[in-house]
Amino acid sequence: MLNPTQPLETEIDRLRKEMNAVILAHYYQEDEIQDIADFVGDSLDLARKAAATSADVIVFCGVKFMAEGAKILNSGKTVLLPDLKAGCSLEDSCPAPAFKKFKEQHSDHKVVTYINCSAEVKALSDVIVTSSNAEHIIRQFPPEQKLIFAPDRFLGAHLIKKTGRDMLLWNGTCIVHERFSEQELVKLKTRHPDAYIIAHPECPGDILRYAHHIGSTSSLLKFTEDHPGKEFIVLTEPGIIHQMKQKSPGSVFHEAPGIIGGACVSCNNCHYMKMNTLEKLHLCMKNRTPQLTLPAALIQAARAPLERMLTMSASLKK
Repeated sequence: MLNPTQPLETEIDRLRKEMNAVILAHYYQEDEIQDIADFVGDSLDLARKAAATSADVIVFCGVKFMAEGAKILNSGKTVLLPDLKAGCSLEDSCPAPAFKKFKEQHSDHKVVTYINCSAEVKALSDVIVTSSNAEHIIRQFPPEQKLIFAPDRFLGAHLIKKTGRDMLLWNGTCIVHERFSEQELVKLKTRHPDAYIIAHPECPGDILRYAHHIGSTSSLLKFTEDHPGKEFIVLTEPGIIHQMKQKSPGSVFHEAPGIIGGACVSCNNCHYMKMNTLEKLHLCMKNRTPQLTLPAALIQAARAPLERMLTMSASLKK
């Protein structure tokens, strides 16, 4: 039983040692979860850590598709997720039955799929990519090979511009990144004319054209580290700002507003990412539930494209 006078972090740490568990957290998690995690990173970082861990239990503080990836790469380990309802709008935009039909209609195409998708869609893919390694992996396909890119059409459009590949795009988007407002961004830039604008490539093209730097969450973080003491307008989920402040304490960071229902909102939090809390993290470790499980056949089918991603991106800096 939890001692009410004992900090929750102390009990989580005790359970971590008792279970031989590793706590992995995405940059978009609540600050207190990031602070207690063994490792905080973007999707590629976390996939690598999940594949390499020697822990018996993986506690994944992120969203469901991330925990699924950890289970696919570690079928014999226990994978816990503080809240199984922590989904993803990109995953929702690409249901596996519809995507299977789409793939069958373009059978001469190889399927390059962003990691923000279900295990079932991963199993339909030739290779999985993240925003950190997508360009690197796409460039490894022969120029004559036709490609499907799914599910994020904005990331896909950005990659077409970067690589020159005429890829067929699935029409999915991220609810966080698609609602950044160009009008509000210009207002913010006007108030902070010296600020660097840094943006995730899931943002629409009309937003990306203002950016001084476009990249994955880890790339955005590194850019702020490389420009200490500067001012930044951050166009991604604001959870990353916690790490930015830690690594560049003399800098100033501004959350870019979005538009919901025609009204300006002051932040673009991912409500799925924020479903995980310190209290839920403690309970899932204490009760060893909710546990992420997948059918063995699905794990086997989805593992190959994930392992192909890790192989094809092995030369990228870790």
